[in-house]
Amino acid sequence: MIPEPTAAAASSTNSHAEATSSGAVNHSEDDSGNENRQKSVRRRKRAHKGSENVKRKSAKAGCSRASRAGGSKQKHVEAVTLFEVITMGRSAMQAVIDDWIEAYVADRDSSLLDLISFFIQCSGCKGVVTAEMCQSKEDSDVMSKMVEELDEDSGLQYKKFLAFPWILTVSWPMDTDSAEYPLIQSGPYGRWFHSEFCDFVSVLVSQCQHSVIFDSYLMNTLISLLTELSNSYVRAFRHTCTLAAMKLLSALVGVALSLSIGIENSQKLYEVQKTKTVRQKSSQQLERIQKKITELQEKRAEVESMMDIIFKGVFLKRYRDVLPEIRSICMEELGLWMKLYSSAFLNDSYLKYMGWMMHDKLPDVRLKCVLGLQGLYGDPLLLPKLDLFTSRFKERIISMTLDKDNEVAVQTMKLLLLISKTSDEVLTPEDYKQLLQFVYSSQRPLAATAGELLFSRLLSTVAPTSETQDELNEEEAHKQQILKALLQFYQESELHKHVVYLVDSLWDCGGALLKDWPTLTSTLLQDSSSHSTGFSLAEQAVLVEILVASVRQASEGPALAGRSGAKKVMNTREKKIQTDDCLKLTEHLLMVLPRLLSKFSSSYDIVASLMRIPQYFLTECPEAENTQMVSSLMAEMEAALDLHPGPAVLEAAARTYLSLCGEETSWCSAARSARDSLVQRWVEKLTALLGDSLKGDGFSACEDKLRDILATLKKLRAFHNCHDLSRWSLFDLLSPLLSVERGAPSEVLLEVLQCLSYVLLWSLNTSGETLTCREKAVAQRLQLRLFCERSHRCLSHGDLSVRQQAFVGVCDVLTAHSYQLHVWDPTSFGPLLFTTSPKLQRALLTFVCVHVFVASDCDNQSKVGENSEVERLEDLHRRRNLLAAYCKLIMHGVLEMSMATEVFMYYMKYYNDFGDIIKETMYRTRQVDKIESARTLVLSLQQLFMQLKREQESGGRSHPGVQTFTSIKELARRFALTFGDLVKFRECVVMIHRNGIEFVFQEFSQTPGTATPPYLSYLTILSEFSSKLLKPDKKTVFSYLQKHTAEHIIDLREETWQPLIYYRASLLAAAEGEDAVSYVSSDRKPYQPHRSPFSKPKLEGSRSPCPFSPVESKVGKVPRPSGSPSHQDKAAETDPFSVPLEPPAKRLDTEGSVLSASSEPDDDTVDVEL
Repeated sequence: MIPEPTAAAASSTNSHAEATSSGAVNHSEDDSGNENRQKSVRRRKRAHKGSENVKRKSAKAGCSRASRAGGSKQKHVEAVTLFEVITMGRSAMQAVIDDWIEAYVADRDSSLLDLISFFIQCSGCKGVVTAEMCQSKEDSDVMSKMVEELDEDSGLQYKKFLAFPWILTVSWPMDTDSAEYPLIQSGPYGRWFHSEFCDFVSVLVSQCQHSVIFDSYLMNTLISLLTELSNSYVRAFRHTCTLAAMKLLSALVGVALSLSIGIENSQKLYEVQKTKTVRQKSSQQLERIQKKITELQEKRAEVESMMDIIFKGVFLKRYRDVLPEIRSICMEELGLWMKLYSSAFLNDSYLKYMGWMMHDKLPDVRLKCVLGLQGLYGDPLLLPKLDLFTSRFKERIISMTLDKDNEVAVQTMKLLLLISKTSDEVLTPEDYKQLLQFVYSSQRPLAATAGELLFSRLLSTVAPTSETQDELNEEEAHKQQILKALLQFYQESELHKHVVYLVDSLWDCGGALLKDWPTLTSTLLQDSSSHSTGFSLAEQAVLVEILVASVRQASEGPALAGRSGAKKVMNTREKKIQTDDCLKLTEHLLMVLPRLLSKFSSSYDIVASLMRIPQYFLTECPEAENTQMVSSLMAEMEAALDLHPGPAVLEAAARTYLSLCGEETSWCSAARSARDSLVQRWVEKLTALLGDSLKGDGFSACEDKLRDILATLKKLRAFHNCHDLSRWSLFDLLSPLLSVERGAPSEVLLEVLQCLSYVLLWSLNTSGETLTCREKAVAQRLQLRLFCERSHRCLSHGDLSVRQQAFVGVCDVLTAHSYQLHVWDPTSFGPLLFTTSPKLQRALLTFVCVHVFVASDCDNQSKVGENSEVERLEDLHRRRNLLAAYCKLIMHGVLEMSMATEVFMYYMKYYNDFGDIIKETMYRTRQVDKIESARTLVLSLQQLFMQLKREQESGGRSHPGVQTFTSIKELARRFALTFGDLVKFRECVVMIHRNGIEFVFQEFSQTPGTATPPYLSYLTILSEFSSKLLKPDKKTVFSYLQKHTAEHIIDLREETWQPLIYYRASLLAAAEGEDAVSYVSSDRKPYQPHRSPFSKPKLEGSRSPCPFSPVESKVGKVPRPSGSPSHQDKAAETDPFSVPLEPPAKRLDTEGSVLSASSEPDDDTVDVEL
């Protein structure tokens, strides 16, 4: 235990001085310093281990405390400190605190110092506490002693503060602030300690509220302690003691509430006693009750005084603390005080802090403010006190719905929902208009909360129904009025055209209405003129979309494209609800849907929406056995297809038939029979039409026939996209239309190209089942060759859409063929090998260069129309699809990798439009063959460089397609950045340098007229790859460069050789750790013997693969270092790329600054093979 200090000074001869702990009170500064120095040497452990008190055996003091906590009585037990109590749970905590109260009554100074030590330990402090007595708070020397300083000599920090009647000094190592004190430790221990620490403060006040809390000694000392430590610049003290002070104030609020209840009960008893007759009255009893009331009021005033001191001493200084955790604690507790003790705290002088901190830069602080306000606005009794605050901060609250933190925005919307429910006058119609638009938010929690606000508004605006109606009609009329209001909101908002997001937002609160499919369908089927709440055709169209969206939501759940935050995994109960809903909608809509299709058959949009409903039917349904209903549905769908050949209806019908024709469905046979008869009728009709139109060498058809041909082709194309129609032999029927001599219209060619590509894709996809002999495989290859030839001709068609469709069709078919070759089972028949012709390959590349890497048509036009941006984005989307289709051919090996050269050339020029596609192509081709991929990059750089060189030599005006030297150099830099793993791509980078050196010097012969190679400036571009070379490879590449430059006379004083100097510097810079520019400057100075570019004796430990041909000759001799050769010799023997650490024999001449190559090696040399 902590020894008791005397009034004069703390005596070291105290009988309890032998007790030691991490928070013990020592009576000598020397002792405290020694202990701190000892502790600073020790290795710091975790706070919940290292800061526990040292346990000892004692026959007294700890006996009763441990026996009550453990439930057993022993004579000799282990002492339990207050800090250790936190680990024992709440029951043990109450027992130990009761014992501490008994000890406090007997010896309050010693017990109080125990409590002080507890808070020091909870802050993670492993130092010591020293106490000295203070006679009076008014002592003039007291405040001068209050210091907080560092002693760098001893490595300690000191905190001296007043906790009357003591002046406490805490000393601890200087690195304590950077340690993880218990409150901020990660993992479950930090959360557990936070909870237990708060419980300790609450239990302490709860157990003391009827006894020592009002002795004017305990609370004064404790409040003084927490106030002083919460002002410390040490984060651990400030955080821990601020939390303790706030929880202490919260516990005092509970005490004040219990006192208020006691006062109220006593006053009621006093009033009852006063109403008694004179004979029944007892003046003594009245005086006793009045005295009790006065005593309770004095205690409450004393508690409120304590609360005021804590608020002013801690809260007002810490609610704007630099640490966000402290600000969050203050705001969280302030909201609790105002809710629990509204008579004292719920006024504008306290509410202003909540309003101010809603502007905090940390989302957690803003969230605590919003959560606190939710508790206030949720209590109707507190609303009158919030009027001024609401009017002052309403705009800020509404603006927080746009908070960048999703949780803050959601909780703010919930707060506004509470405000709207409790008061109709706070939010204006303009406010509601702004808030209700959040039903279209991309965050589902925020949208669902806004949907709840919208649904409550819809219910409040619906007028009550007539009392004369019966109960059933009244309920249906009420639902129809809600639907009417919902439709009005959707039409007036004009913000979004996707009803599915609105339905998803209303699903949690209004799911009962949205899943009431009988009401929705009866509203659609009723005659609008026969009912007072009739819906217009536009409203019925929106209502049909709501019906389809509710069916989709019930079948698939809330997962929507572009909306996040939805629950991804459903539990068993949710799955059962989903199955039941699907069964209900299938049973009802299977019967009602034919009637809806019949009623709205003339409306194209409504039919397209209704066609999607069967896609969500439950596959096994008892109603499916009723063949009459299934046949009725098929008949209505067939009639709708005959009436509406538009793309939306055709796509919806094709997908619906695909869903109904599944093998696991109950109506599979009926659906397949209806689909086959439908397709057969279309094929027969098209055969008859084409037979009349293809007579002779050309295509001739009247306007009506052409319209029928187009309509039938669109139907077949839409269904062939989802269904395998191979048995109808559409390839033989449609391929003659692609002949150039026929001259078919562009619209017909567009549909035919799509149909034929689908024919071949289905044929390739089902190769394992359909190709049972070689003859069928040969026939498939003939179809593929014929399609490629006809599409090749269409690439030069006059209509752009036909050219683009021919290109996409060829790319898709060739990609699918390549994939089937890879997955083909050799034990069975499969697709035969097919190689595209060189003419077709060049045509595809030309198409990409002409139609993809060009300025957008919308960019060349004036930005006058409203749809110019939309048209630009659509054009960009089409060009991206074309480029992606071409890149797939390269990735799958249909085209040679060198065909990507033209694409890689535009990586930087069109980076914003196609950078991601080109970068992915680089990555995929590098996975196939990294050497060939790197060679393609080099080829693209060399072609760009040669184009620029020819442009400069021609002397004409610069061509817009030719890139500048700076852009080529930047392209090389971006290419180099793609080689991230230097070891993995070691061979690639070496190959790039070797290829570049050969490109510059291989065919160059020096003459008086041509002193430098024509492509010498390419070395500047090549230097961008030097940083990706490993050190041994840099030395080898440098030797390879010396080999090619040895035959030429190089004068470094000439500016024409600047690229070579720069490239040499980039290769040598790594050895000295410098850049190429510094080496350029050093190359112009006389050679200094002490400067060696290979002076650092650090070699790569990995073995270099030799990228050069082994038949090449030895290119030079390099001197062996004169130092200890053990490590270098081993490296040279095991690594073919390793070189000695001295510079090569070819070095800078000090007289003429001319590179010369020594033909005779020194005696002390080794050979390096390339």
